[in-house]
Amino acid sequence: MNDFSRAKVRAVVFDVGETLVDETRMWADHAARAGVTSLTFFAVLGVLIERGDDHSGIWTELGLRPPAGLTQTEPVDLYPDAFDCTETIRATGTIVGIAGNQPSGLARRLSRLKVPVDFIASSSEWGVKKPSRGFFARVIDAAAVPESEILYVGDRVDNDIAPANSMGIRTAFLMRGPWAHIQRHRPEAEFADLKLDSLEQLRDIFVDAAKPPNVVRGDGGDVS
Repeated sequence: MNDFSRAKVRAVVFDVGETLVDETRMWADHAARAGVTSLTFFAVLGVLIERGDDHSGIWTELGLRPPAGLTQTEPVDLYPDAFDCTETIRATGTIVGIAGNQPSGLARRLSRLKVPVDFIASSSEWGVKKPSRGFFARVIDAAAVPESEILYVGDRVDNDIAPANSMGIRTAFLMRGPWAHIQRHRPEAEFADLKLDSLEQLRDIFVDAAKPPNVVRGDGGDVS
């Protein structure tokens, strides 16, 4: 894990898809309703990611009309480490937020899942989306602390790590989901302040930082 000082972080802001929420069920449902197999759908999605194309173009690539309606996020879709990580970090007095490229109603859906955070925002509500600088300017405003004291956690180099870094925001690159695995070799990935295999690792950083330092006894031993 990278050398990282949690002492400089006053706010942690999380992306949504493949960071807090496992989107596998959602994408598989879209594929089924469009009449294409999951294997074909995910293979084409991987090609779009590798090319750097927007994933919304998958329906054009498949020659299909997108299915109507949205698959609702359910408690089962939260990654197992999501709730514990946000709850633990918030308990240290750190501001915790969620901000991602999501349709309207994100706050309502995640509030229903009872994810413990201080604020929830989406691109549709802000009227600006990643990777634009305007989106991350809104992140800074929502966190209400200097950009250098914000840690943005995401799974994409193009949408999360590179643009947040360009705004002076610190970043944690979470290695899960198709974007992370395909984009991990991009040069910009090396500029992340942290590289994580799970949110459990991030939680542990904040837990360890919150522990009181050992007191040295007169005989040279440590008193926990």
